[in-house]
Amino acid sequence: MSNELDEVTGPVDANGRDINVINKQIPVTVGTGSLLFEIALWTVIPALGILFLLAGVLPKEEAIKMIVGGVLPGAIFQFMKVKALSYLRALQQKIQADASQIDNYLEQRVVILENVVGLVKKSIDLDTDVMKTVTAYRSGHNLGSDAQRNEASQQLDGIFSRIHVAVESYPDLKSQAVIADAMRQNSYLQKEITAARTLYNDTVAMWNQDIFAWPTKQIVAARAAYTTRIPFTASAETKAAARSKFF
Repeated sequence: MSNELDEVTGPVDANGRDINVINKQIPVTVGTGSLLFEIALWTVIPALGILFLLAGVLPKEEAIKMIVGGVLPGAIFQFMKVKALSYLRALQQKIQADASQIDNYLEQRVVILENVVGLVKKSIDLDTDVMKTVTAYRSGHNLGSDAQRNEASQQLDGIFSRIHVAVESYPDLKSQAVIADAMRQNSYLQKEITAARTLYNDTVAMWNQDIFAWPTKQIVAARAAYTTRIPFTASAETKAAARSKFF
């Protein structure tokens, strides 16, 4: 039997393919099957015990034990749901902590940006609306969701990219120690942000996988109205630059 996917003899896409993150949150849902499963855990064995008791299949004591002990699977599953809810809440807090770490590095980049913008604004035309957005970000506004945090990060990337071009184009700017030091700090922070994004995305991937782990976690996630989270993504500008020829 041949391989279903064969990169040697099968059709190959020579042009490659650009991959994009889908900007969509998927709600967790469960159907009637999950409800019937939970009901069955509580009722099937006790119902059989009652049936055996009435039919005289088992001695009375054995049948009563079966009826009483039959609720044990339901009780165990209830305990598992409580544990699953605690786990998902803890994971949700970890996502927030990972996101906060990204925020800390972004905050430092904003400080650097504000320090150097006065020195380069005569040589580069910074978008006033973008600067207002960044200032709003620093003051804690417009950061209520993953998408808004990602957008703020992408805007900072674009601004620093334009400042870098200006610094490279103007020797008098490049020679200033303050600007040179700021650009080095920015480079360091960008590496830290990349590492923090990777950690955040790993946690988000764990969340997106666990909330659909049936039966326990998925049932709990559906009852809590949880949805998938959107990972950090590269901006269109960054992806375009990555496809450029460097050498």
